[in-house]
Amino acid sequence: MDIRDIPLTTIDGEPTSLAEYADQVVMIVNVASKCGLTPQYEKLEALQREYGDRGFTVLGFPCNQFAGQEPGSGDDIKEFCSMTYGVSFPLMEKVKVNGRNRHPLYAELTSVADANGKAGRVKWNFEKFVVQPGGGVQRFRPTTQPDDPAVIAAIEAGLAEAQAA
Repeated sequence: MDIRDIPLTTIDGEPTSLAEYADQVVMIVNVASKCGLTPQYEKLEALQREYGDRGFTVLGFPCNQFAGQEPGSGDDIKEFCSMTYGVSFPLMEKVKVNGRNRHPLYAELTSVADANGKAGRVKWNFEKFVVQPGGGVQRFRPTTQPDDPAVIAAIEAGLAEAQAA
């Protein structure tokens, strides 16, 4: 199954999928409000603002699997993201990213290896997957900042791919 066909649900309960973003570069990130890495929201939003009008979007997937760092309801999460970081990018419903009941999207994404050749479980909150318009995926571990040169290069390459298509 193409990851773009996997059913998703927005934080507001609306059905969607990555097919809505088929011609865009998408950064999928499992997010949490009470994590030491939570300040990455600021850089994620900066990327959204810088590249959004060029065919890029961040999709945040709240996850409570890591030390209970995303305990709130969808409304709590939306309010926190909006009020604290001015988040304008789409948020999805809370999901599991690891284990037997992980979301089907993450079942596919975790098969992608990172720059060190390691695939498998999501390590922590704020693991990033950059999905290119042609379907290629690059994986960046949680401590890799959203504005890291390798992440920016992946975004730029995807935008060039989309423009060439």
